[in-house]
Parts: sequence; C-alpha cells; structure tokens
Amino acid sequence: MLRKLIPAALFAVSAFATLVTDVETAMSHGNFPLAEAQLQSYRSQRGVTPEYLEAFSWLARGDLITRQFDKADANARETEKLAVQSLAARPLDSEPHLPLALGAAIEVEAQVLTANGDRAGALALLRKDLLTYRATSIHTRIQKNINLLTLEGRAAPPLEGREFLGAKPTPLLALRGKPVLLFFWAHWCPDCKQEEHILAQIAREYSAKGLVMIAPTQRYGYVANGDEAGPADELKYIEKIRHQYYTDLLNVPAPVSEANFRKYGASTTPTLVLIDRRGIVRLYHPGAMTLDELRAALNRVG
Repeated sequence: MLRKLIPAALFAVSAFATLVTDVETAMSHGNFPLAEAQLQSYRSQRGVTPEYLEAFSWLARGDLITRQFDKADANARETEKLAVQSLAARPLDSEPHLPLALGAAIEVEAQVLTANGDRAGALALLRKDLLTYRATSIHTRIQKNINLLTLEGRAAPPLEGREFLGAKPTPLLALRGKPVLLFFWAHWCPDCKQEEHILAQIAREYSAKGLVMIAPTQRYGYVANGDEAGPADELKYIEKIRHQYYTDLLNVPAPVSEANFRKYGASTTPTLVLIDRRGIVRLYHPGAMTLDELRAALNRVG
C-alpha cells in the first residue's frame, strides 16, 4: 500500500496553484486515476510547466512504491524527456520544481533497474547523469543513489573540516580504531530535530566503546521563513538552531561544507553513516532511524 505522503490536514483537492499537493494527496489515498485526471486537466489548460513536471514525477514515485515497475519506468522516462525539453528554455536551477522533477525521474529509473536485478545498468545510468548534471543541484541526489549501491563496504570518503561549529572535527583517518557515526543534518529539517534525542541516547550508551559522532551540515542560502541570508548570517542562524534544538549534541563537531553533502550524497536529511574501526562504511542510510535500528547497526560493528 502506498505510504502516506502528506499530513491529513492538507487533504483538499482543487486549485491548480497546488497541483503537486493535490497529486500527492490523491496518491496518498491510493487514488491514482484521480491523480492522473488532475494532471491531464492541468496540462490541457496550462501545458507542461515545471510544476506539472514535479507533480507528474510523483506518478513514477508512486508506481515504484507499489512495485509497478513497468509503469514507474515509463512515467519516469516521460518526466525526464519533458524536463530535458524544458531545459532549452531555462536553466535547471532557475526555479525549484524542475530539479525536483528531473532528480526524481533519474532516481526512479535507477531504482527500477536495481529492483529488476540490473545493478550495473543502474550504476551506469547514474554515473552518466552525474557527469551531465555535475554543476547543478541534483548532483547530490544522484550521488546519493550511487552511494546506496556502492558505499557500504568501502573506505569512508574524507570530510572537509576547515569551517565548523563546536569542537574542531578530527579527520576520519585519525579516527581509525574507533567507530564513527556521521549525522548529516540541515537547519530547516524537522526530522533531524526529532533524531536528536535518539542520537543523544546512542552517545550515552556507546561513548564508552569509543564511538565518535560528527554532525556535518551546510548552508542553504536562507534562514527562518525562507528569508535569504548571506553566508555569515546563515552561519549564525545555524549556530542558533544548534543551541535551540541540539543541546545534547553541542559537543559533537559540526563541519559546515556543501562539499561533504555532495560527496556523501546527503540530499535527504537526516542521512546517517556508520563507519567501523577500520574506516569502512558499514551503514549508509538516507532518512531517520529508530533507536533500536541504530543500536543494532552499532552492535554489528562492535
């Protein structure tokens, strides 16, 4: 059954101004025909806009979740084709809908290949698109999907630590002999804030076993209410958020670097990465984890 995608309070289907929400809402109810009808109605009146493409990409994501792989692939390919055509008229990152649509399409195509047993094909697709879109915002999302297929069992990439909040981060190479948990977070991320008490409990339980925690973050160009902010002002805001919501983790070093997010593919926040005592990644997990899930992963590392 399709997982719930949005809160129940948003279940109002009508205005084209909220097409993405309307399509998500219909699909969260399992009503794919309604979602398709909404898209057809919008397209007949307004054509193929970036908002339409983001909403259309949700059909592919919904088909993937419900394991309708042929439909997911067809809708993802159509989304990608229309998105690429749109790039003739605008840069990819000139507004928010188009990169979300194209990133989702590429992700679904790769995940369908993986689900059908073609891991090599998925990696080839992702690596090709990583080169094509290396200078855009979807680079990190594509890298995430590559990392999901390749990072576990490999040496952890080094972290950039020249700019940081809290204590100065120790280079990963110097932490060999200790397990390391990376917590990629964002100042705007509610799931990250909810993860704080779980990570604080993990720190209490495993610090005696040598566990080191590092909490990479990055700038996004804005602060509260989406207000644009320069680098210095945003850094002050990030520090404010740390003290407001991460009081139990203030002793955890927080390197501030977009490069770390791109390298680790942390387009989803939180992203959790567990590195063993030999510096090998044993867990790569975009999204929140429960206390029991993290305990199990750490117990496997020892």
